Amino acid sequence: MHKDDDEEIITLENISKIEGHGSLDIRIKDKKVKEVTLKITESKRFYTQAIRGKMALSLPVQTSRICGTCSIAHFTACSEAVENAIKYAISDQTMLLRKLAVYSMFIRDHALHLYLFSLPDYMGKDSVLDFDESQNDLIRKAFAIKAAGNNMSKVIAGRAVHMTYAEVGRFSKVPDAAEIRKTIDELKSVRDYVIDFTEIFYASDFKLERDTDFVSLVTSDYSFVDPGRIRDTRGADIDENRYKDFLDKVVIPYSEATGYSFEGREFMVGALARMNLNKENLHRDTRRDMAKYIAAFPSKNIYRNNLAQSIELLHSIDHSIEILESNAFAPETVPAPVVKEGNGVGVIEAPRGTLYYMVSIDKTGKVQYGSIIVPTQQNQICMERTVRDTVEQNIGKDKHAIEHEIEKMIRAYDPCMSCASHFLRINWHGI
Repeated sequence: MHKDDDEEIITLENISKIEGHGSLDIRIKDKKVKEVTLKITESKRFYTQAIRGKMALSLPVQTSRICGTCSIAHFTACSEAVENAIKYAISDQTMLLRKLAVYSMFIRDHALHLYLFSLPDYMGKDSVLDFDESQNDLIRKAFAIKAAGNNMSKVIAGRAVHMTYAEVGRFSKVPDAAEIRKTIDELKSVRDYVIDFTEIFYASDFKLERDTDFVSLVTSDYSFVDPGRIRDTRGADIDENRYKDFLDKVVIPYSEATGYSFEGREFMVGALARMNLNKENLHRDTRRDMAKYIAAFPSKNIYRNNLAQSIELLHSIDHSIEILESNAFAPETVPAPVVKEGNGVGVIEAPRGTLYYMVSIDKTGKVQYGSIIVPTQQNQICMERTVRDTVEQNIGKDKHAIEHEIEKMIRAYDPCMSCASHFLRINWHGI
């Protein structure tokens, strides 16, 4: 922080607890925030250029490498887009396996964010490394939940990251009875842990409300994958194929990432949006045991995104148990996908929000062009404006307090820019 012509300038460089690189500049004058610029400074990776000319049937394997954390989400959304383009209908079993694969990703991903990244905020610690011996049991339970998600991914998808059993149109391997039983037992063993953690996020007094629009894909079983409708809290109800009519690209000149508005308005995607729009479709066991927490929604409190993720984690466990207990999986012979000319859209919910894929395939089976819109792009404008609100609420506090409040708030968004313990490195010039 330094002063220039009676202005205070806060520069936050090399935001470290993100996937990629980011920085934040804040300009304050007369105890008012005059300017906030949240910059995603990761070099452009040119996804939509890279997919051109690739064979459509192998494209999901390639796009899943966009993000290790959400590789299953990218694989699934891309597969859906390709299948819709070539008019290929998947079997009921393949859909169930997709739901299970995505649930496994949600379990491990939400556990990572909630327990290793965000929990220290709620415990008054800088990181989990600062937990004392009395909190060791929390760490043990956190890793047990995350391991349950990892192990389920291995059984259903072949690996925890970059799954090997999934293909366009099918799964090449299905779990056997012994694997299913072991997975069910492990999921049941960590279920109560999730409920215990949820109370921590519920009891917190962290609060920052924004009158923003919330947008998500709404499905009949809250599975994140089923075909559904894109809805918002202002009443929009949109077919998946029409998403481009409502999402508007916003060029942010100081950021490498393109932002988006929804019908010209800022909006938020992610667990908070899903809970605000679709809580009635949570699994019945989740609704029963999480009733007190679910009643907190709808909510405009950004920090409730963590509570929403915790509820979703239990839902992912409960629905997975039901699917595994209610279905006998067996190798099935399905028609091989035949490439043809066409356009297709794939829309699913990734842990951090709605993920959109669109591909156009030529008659040789190659991708002519496509579009990939990830959740953090959609949240960028809202997140930047929430930083402004956070600073305005904390003007007058010392620099470390302001830094911590900004860290907590950005962590609550769970941007797909997340990694280790300390979130921001701030250069305080002249102090």
